[in-house]
Amino acid sequence: MDTAHSRIRAPSTFTDAAQAVRRIEEIYTDSANTIRGAFAALATPSEPRVSAAGASYPYVGISVGLNDLRIDARLSYGALLDPGSYGTTLTRPDIFADYYREQIALLLRHHQVPVVVGVSERQIPLPFIVEDSTADITEAQLSAMQELFALPDLSATDDSIANGTRHLPPGGIKPLALFEAERVDYSLHRLSHYTATSPRHVQNFILLTNYQRYVEAFRAYGRQEVEQGETYTHFVEPGDVVLPNPRLTQDEPSGTPLPHMPQMPAYHLVAPGRQGITLVNIGVGPANAKTITDHLAVLRPHCWLMLGHCAGLRRSQFLGDYVLAHGYVREDHVLDHDLPPWVPVPPIAEVQVALQEAVQRVTGLSGPDLKTRMRTGTVATTDNRNWELRYAELYERLNQSRAIAVDMESGTIAANGFRLRVPYGTLLCVSDKPLHGEIKLRGMANALYRERISQHLTIGIEAIQILRAQGMRQLHSRKLRSFDEPAFR
Repeated sequence: MDTAHSRIRAPSTFTDAAQAVRRIEEIYTDSANTIRGAFAALATPSEPRVSAAGASYPYVGISVGLNDLRIDARLSYGALLDPGSYGTTLTRPDIFADYYREQIALLLRHHQVPVVVGVSERQIPLPFIVEDSTADITEAQLSAMQELFALPDLSATDDSIANGTRHLPPGGIKPLALFEAERVDYSLHRLSHYTATSPRHVQNFILLTNYQRYVEAFRAYGRQEVEQGETYTHFVEPGDVVLPNPRLTQDEPSGTPLPHMPQMPAYHLVAPGRQGITLVNIGVGPANAKTITDHLAVLRPHCWLMLGHCAGLRRSQFLGDYVLAHGYVREDHVLDHDLPPWVPVPPIAEVQVALQEAVQRVTGLSGPDLKTRMRTGTVATTDNRNWELRYAELYERLNQSRAIAVDMESGTIAANGFRLRVPYGTLLCVSDKPLHGEIKLRGMANALYRERISQHLTIGIEAIQILRAQGMRQLHSRKLRSFDEPAFR
């Protein structure tokens, strides 16, 4: 075995991705069972205490020399561009097995050298295995937990790889993935908290919205699909309430509806291979937008699309018109320390084309007529819900930027997609025009909701179907990747 990976325990080399993933599953299962057993002993006063030391994350690594590089300009991921040793810790093969298998297979194919799999030095924190780790625990037992188990170490868990700010010591192992195992586990547990659904239900195509009425329309669509359709196997609602498709699965309905909704409820229209659609109601504001996309990104979705409402800035726009964002003025500020405002956030061509084609298909408009319903341009995203009250200050800035709409989430979602390498897009619906005296009055808003929300959601779903049919290789653009990019997508 390469001495660069000599610090891992029980190392094995593999030239077959399926075998490598089976070993990853064994290591994770053994570590998880060790932690569960030690916790059960701690929770039983009559049992002797057992340490969970050594219950660590699986590790995968690879070392390549100059002669092993297969530089191909067509590839956006799955290949290493510099010689050296690379590695990462891994977690939750029950969720990521297919993803790991694909990424490892690409490395093996492109470089023709084996990967090494073993037990890392990074122990798995107790709360990521035993969720009710503090239930019915005495003060003495709580003190013992710190001696017997690893607990989350946020001082060593960050986004420095994704942000391009990690500095390796000479000869250090280079990152193989954007997120190491503890960062992934942290987000998986945050997703459960914010969405009230298990992260294993999250699909590869994600719709983000800021209005409950989109949720209601998606619920109706999802239920109809599993009751009458032949594409989706389950529809999952908060509380992991599962409605199965009786034509595609023998599963029984399960789960109990929640008495209260979580902060950002999620709904999942499940298809084989996670090729279905997840919708999350992120609520209002850039903080929520950053929070949920920070966590969704660890699942490595194929794309996320923002479907929401905005203020139109042009007299030629009408309430109910669509805005397809091709640029963003980022005044949300929540990402300033992770992705400085001077970093441009480019449009993703494949997503832009799919959204425009979806608008054409659903509305029946094309050519010059399409401009009567949809305008492409810059969206300004602000963190001030009452930005209209700063008219004198903002008028000049909005005018100089050529912005055609203002919202509170789109720029944040696009910027985090760029930062975390998740293809992104934005299609908004004009709900008011405050600079021109057309504010959102209750009666006007209700009429708009009735007429546009169903169509807007249909356009988002149609765009996803277009992207899915085109294949993912084309979607995962090189423009999202840095010059020292980790090989895992």
